[in-house]
Amino acid sequence: MTNFVMNDKCAAGTGRFLDVMANILQLEISDLEKEAAKSEHPASISSTCTVFAESEVISQLAQGAAIPDLVAGICQSVATRVSSLARRVGIREKVCMSGGVARNGGVRTAMEKELGVEIVYHEKAQLMGALGAALYACEKINNQ
Repeated sequence: MTNFVMNDKCAAGTGRFLDVMANILQLEISDLEKEAAKSEHPASISSTCTVFAESEVISQLAQGAAIPDLVAGICQSVATRVSSLARRVGIREKVCMSGGVARNGGVRTAMEKELGVEIVYHEKAQLMGALGAALYACEKINNQ
């Protein structure tokens, strides 16, 4: 890794954001990818705050928006925020995504479109932070 940037304002663009949205829609987090793939007209989720986005999704749901369209809009919202952060550090030919959100194909697909590059990930991407901490601790112990 040569550079790193992280959203420091709120949970928007994170797994917690997706978890909140899945709860509103009464879906399992694992169902988001399948639902987003069914979308014909992704909803626009413009709020950058999780709390305001929650209200926006509830409002659109009450107005009859289709669940797949809402899910696709939610995935696009996350992809837009994360892609903005990625552009700050610089994009190269291939992007490797880690963390639990990397396992969501709806977000990955939206990010590939946003960034114009292939997104690669490992099926256990949610463990990368813990793996890094374990390797750091191992090196610390071995150097003592």
